[in-house]
Amino acid sequence: MSKQQAISPGKNFFAGGFGGVCLVFAGHPLDTIKVRIQTMAVPGPGETPLYRGTFDCFKQTLGKEGVRGLYKGMAAPIIGVTPMFAVCFFGFGLGKKLQQKTPDDVLTYRQLFAAGMLSGVFTTAIMAPGERIKCLLQIQAATGEVKYAGPMDCVKQLYKESGIKGIYRGTALTLMRDVPASGMYFMTYEWLKHLLTPEGKSPNELSVPSVLFAGGMAGIFNWAVAIPADVLKSRFQTAPEGKYPNGFRDVLRELLREEGMASLYKGFTAVMLRAFPANAVSRRSPLTQMYHLGYFIAQASPKPALRPLPRTWRSPYTGL
Repeated sequence: MSKQQAISPGKNFFAGGFGGVCLVFAGHPLDTIKVRIQTMAVPGPGETPLYRGTFDCFKQTLGKEGVRGLYKGMAAPIIGVTPMFAVCFFGFGLGKKLQQKTPDDVLTYRQLFAAGMLSGVFTTAIMAPGERIKCLLQIQAATGEVKYAGPMDCVKQLYKESGIKGIYRGTALTLMRDVPASGMYFMTYEWLKHLLTPEGKSPNELSVPSVLFAGGMAGIFNWAVAIPADVLKSRFQTAPEGKYPNGFRDVLRELLREEGMASLYKGFTAVMLRAFPANAVSRRSPLTQMYHLGYFIAQASPKPALRPLPRTWRSPYTGL
């Protein structure tokens, strides 16, 4: 396995944000398409579906709403991405530290998976309300009913209608999506870095294409695990109040009854088209590169390695 630095949750807390902003900009158009496909109504007998697929949804959105239509609801993830990535780093660092008896302890891939899962728990408090607001704003133009003027108006209306519970609707499903998916992401990224590192070299010497490939593929593995729970979450968070009184169990029963097992993978094409470039870009953005200097200064002193290779563990989000 590739080596890692001694864990500092405090430093990891600040080691996120810049790449996340780039991830949102790069991936939001396909995220909008994904959510619209996941939440579109089942056509009745003799009716055609609202969207025939990913590219049809893209054409219709672009034709009716222009480029701005593809970026509906982006304000919520932009606002939340820096604290979300910071908390994600903090959770991952803490998850690793909790499993190490000494800073020299080797972390197995299973332990990295567990640390990644903890990061998913930490990010849910930010992700759940952000996803709720984002999804509602993404679908309202497609449904023909513009109820919310923007993210703040959405928050105000949700709070007025259902209190804080309405804003955090779908938290359990966000946990079900992000906890295993985050574990898969961090583990896969570390595994791919180790796989791509030549013998006798350090992972921080990997070429830019190798880092892009590792980040992009880790994103694909992440979403391969996450998409069924994501479909349930999107449906539940955008449904009218009271439609699913038993929560995600009602959503799951309805999907399986009306559309079969394949319905749990609605939006799969959009997700996979988005996963690779968005996660790759988040590691090699100019803002991420600007942040490298400050991070390397903070980490200037050599740290014990997991195996006798030169230099440091590379962060799965910034490539540090």
